[in-house]
Amino acid sequence: MGKYFGTDGFRGEANVNLTVEHAYKVGRFLGWYYGQDHKAQVVIGKDTRRSSYMFEYSLVAGLTASGADVYLLHVTTTPSVSYVVRTEGFDCGIMISASHNPFYDNGIKIINGSGYKLEAEVEQKIEDYIDGKTEEIPFATRENIGRTVDFAAGRNRYIGYLISLPTRSFKTMRVGLDCSNGSASAIAKSVFDALGAKTYVIHNEPDGTNINKDCGSTHIESLQAFVKEKGLDVGFAYDGDADRCLAVDEHGNVVDGDLILYVCGKYLKEIGQLKDDMIVTTVMSNIGLYKACDKIGLHYQQTKVGDKYVFENMMENGYRLGGEQSGHIIFSKHATTGDGILTSLKIMEVLLEKKTTLGTLTSEVQIYPQLLENLRVTDKKAVLEHPEVKKAIAEVTEALGSDGRILVRESGTEPLLRVMVEATTQELCKEYVGKVIDTMKRIM
Repeated sequence: MGKYFGTDGFRGEANVNLTVEHAYKVGRFLGWYYGQDHKAQVVIGKDTRRSSYMFEYSLVAGLTASGADVYLLHVTTTPSVSYVVRTEGFDCGIMISASHNPFYDNGIKIINGSGYKLEAEVEQKIEDYIDGKTEEIPFATRENIGRTVDFAAGRNRYIGYLISLPTRSFKTMRVGLDCSNGSASAIAKSVFDALGAKTYVIHNEPDGTNINKDCGSTHIESLQAFVKEKGLDVGFAYDGDADRCLAVDEHGNVVDGDLILYVCGKYLKEIGQLKDDMIVTTVMSNIGLYKACDKIGLHYQQTKVGDKYVFENMMENGYRLGGEQSGHIIFSKHATTGDGILTSLKIMEVLLEKKTTLGTLTSEVQIYPQLLENLRVTDKKAVLEHPEVKKAIAEVTEALGSDGRILVRESGTEPLLRVMVEATTQELCKEYVGKVIDTMKRIM
């Protein structure tokens, strides 16, 4: 991770540690960098948080001042920006979003011309420019100044692409959607309606400050209640920029990313569309997923936390399915990033083809109790390297043995340490997480 860019772009509180000046300089650099031998073309999307408009205009000012033409998708999803970049020949794409974070945070995600997250070496060059470590970039003048273009048509083409993927009508299905008052509000219902589903939607009235607030994939309780109240067949919850999806089965039970990987992985294996019968997970995936996979001959690999690392592994090895417990699921045949709406469509495909319920499909996996707690710290590495913290982690590891595990890691986007324990009971999880967290607090 760099000074500004983490595992998922440049993220921070709007106008506190991610300011309009930062956005302007990002735009200035990208417009120059991609426009050195031709007139650069950049596409921008944004989510519904209040500061997204401010950052959009700052980025546009920087890009056009460096000579780039900018195409505006307006409110849309992160995966739609990736899709438009790679199918419409843009030099790069920018998504303005802080994903699942609260409305006062925001972020700048940069996507390269292939639809992948921007290379680390280019991010470093942007950081050097922001910090004044490189020469000033010349302004474009006269006819070389860039322009802006309304490009809502690009978002509509992405919607059409999603609608084209399913091979069966959804007309027999009653589906609930929680749009998190975010990007999915502009897209998800229209996709499901077009496919014939009887669609019930909640949290699709964004006001700039209610994105992710007690809703969406990080607060799925209201969708659980909604599915049970309405007697729906299935429900899907997205995050602020709709690159994540969690599901709710017909009984109101949460189906997280691990269970989605199992359901879709098993199905793709059965129909011969899973290379080497392999799925790609992160170190956060539950032991229960792996035990269930072992029973059916579904293989798996682990990466560091972050869909960026999952995708890198998939591309390097040609794998078709990977993702995170949090709901970032990548179907590499169709997308180059996690796509919440696409994920929900692929789950629908399994339900319709297997003629069964999501609850039945997930019942084959016995998930181990898991507890994750975050601790805000000023120096993540110093705390992690402290001898007392190392000792506490080692003691918990030894106590758990083969019946569980502990994982302590740095957040890639926030000043947090994350402590996760899996064990045979929730009580043990609480005891061991508490032991490590208490040790960290004591030495701070």
